[in-house]
Amino acid sequence: MTVERYLRLVAGFFVLLSVALGVWVSPNWFYFTAFVGLNLFQSAFTNWCPLMTILQKLGVKTVAECERTATPAKQRVTA
Repeated sequence: MTVERYLRLVAGFFVLLSVALGVWVSPNWFYFTAFVGLNLFQSAFTNWCPLMTILQKLGVKTVAECERTATPAKQRVTA
């Protein structure tokens, strides 16, 4: 998986988790939901998110890096 896919996965999970916690535990969890939404909103304009930096330091590749290292289909050797 790529950084972008992990980012969507984690953000979606955090939103669902914080909404559930806001309903069943404490309404204060809705602040976390708003934080995740605001972070996604700003990342649409800046193309930067703290989680992207963390994932890249852990060695997860971006889509662009995966496309650069992919071997064209004609050059692939099939057995």
